[in-house]
Amino acid sequence: MTEAVRLAKRVAELAACSRREAELYIAGGWVKVDGQVVELPQFMVAGQQVEIDPQAKAEPVAPVTLLLHQPAGVDAASLLRADTRAAEDHAHIRVLQQHFVKLTPCLPLEPDAGGLAVFTQDFRISRKLVEGAATVEQEYVAEVAGELTDEGLKLLNHGLTFNGQPLAPAKVSRQNETRLRFALKGVRPGQIAFMCDSVGLQLLSLRRLRIGRLSMGKLPAGQWRYLAPYEKF
Repeated sequence: MTEAVRLAKRVAELAACSRREAELYIAGGWVKVDGQVVELPQFMVAGQQVEIDPQAKAEPVAPVTLLLHQPAGVDAASLLRADTRAAEDHAHIRVLQQHFVKLTPCLPLEPDAGGLAVFTQDFRISRKLVEGAATVEQEYVAEVAGELTDEGLKLLNHGLTFNGQPLAPAKVSRQNETRLRFALKGVRPGQIAFMCDSVGLQLLSLRRLRIGRLSMGKLPAGQWRYLAPYEKF
């Protein structure tokens, strides 16, 4: 019987490369064991057939950003996996297991809110959305109960104070009798519910549609897609 060895060692022998290069081939999803992609360099193989894709590149896996349509009350971690990728994802990025580790949540949704959520491995995007949150506009749709007067609408746009600090001007408009659109920057936890309460409204549900220049579009609930290289927040 063939003695079991680490997949990285077998790949290094087959490709006549260093162990580090072999690990990069494996982590990059370029190696199959008995026809199945294996991305773990420590995976043990014995007599199995090991194949290396002819297009394989010994390069580190590039950081990615995932855009998720997170339903209200659902833990995002349970949705970030290969089989929940949206069919209409046109980013042309191969799904790898490394894409689901060390993800930083940017501008997390409030516990009872749903909509667009962002998770990234790219420090540049994390810095822009986390450190620069005050400059990034977010758009929400709020379902409310109660009667909104013209004066109340003016207050929602400018004139309210939250946690002892004046709120920056916002863009709030009616979509219908029970739905409001909010477009605002530097949103703080509980802010929109407070704004609604301040003008006699009860916030029933909240959904985020857009962050910066990127909207959720037709992304199905519970599914995610990659941020394409040409897309910017």
